[in-house]
Amino acid sequence: MPRVLTISSQVVYGPVGNSAAVPALQSFGHDVLSVPTVLLSHHPGHGQPVVQKISAQVLRDMLASVEQAGGFTALSGVLTGYFAHAEQVDVVCDFVTQLKQRQPDLKVLVDPVLGDHGKLYVAEAVADAIKVQLVPLASILTPNAFELSWLSGRTISDRRSALEIAQFYTDQEVIVTSVPDAGDVGSLLVCAEVQAYHRMAKLAHVPNGTGDFLAGCYLGARLTMAPASAFEMATRKLEQAVHQSAGSTVLKVN
Repeated sequence: MPRVLTISSQVVYGPVGNSAAVPALQSFGHDVLSVPTVLLSHHPGHGQPVVQKISAQVLRDMLASVEQAGGFTALSGVLTGYFAHAEQVDVVCDFVTQLKQRQPDLKVLVDPVLGDHGKLYVAEAVADAIKVQLVPLASILTPNAFELSWLSGRTISDRRSALEIAQFYTDQEVIVTSVPDAGDVGSLLVCAEVQAYHRMAKLAHVPNGTGDFLAGCYLGARLTMAPASAFEMATRKLEQAVHQSAGSTVLKVN
């Protein structure tokens, strides 16, 4: 059974971050260890949450403690998502670098949670740290169209522009989500082996957490499948979750 480490936000209500990615990974039978970067009662979209950010020192100590206990033995994958402050990115980059030195074939999926709808919703220091330090460590990137635009400094307006920009990340598998497509929305896979595209009707009132869920589904599938098959599986599971959840306040991930 592959073991996966996830590092992202953790919420009590309304799956986003780890709360969306972990069930996705577990649906493929993987053993998942989840480490929070921030604890929230719910996503801010439901109103003002109770928030507890995890300090960089506590994050470092948690990772070290789990490693000392043998929890990261035979680790197959790492998934990173939301970071509350730039110092957390420093800690995780150091940790992932050490893991990759011991296990060069480790799958590292970076979901660069930066923002959407034309603006950042993390501090610019966090966004810069993800871009400069964490993205180069990734074997898989899963940005939405805005995030890839911000990372590349180029505008994504459609499938063609998304493809052109994603092709610059030649050493990584890139899945671009939320690609505008004539009133619909698309997800694009670009890697050395293959290109694939999944178009989906853009539904009203889709809950938060779809990006986290897709990242978990793709990594969950990718640990045992080739990129094209993993992408097909992940986008199919995402579309099912979106249709089940449209009009609801929370994403249905089970």
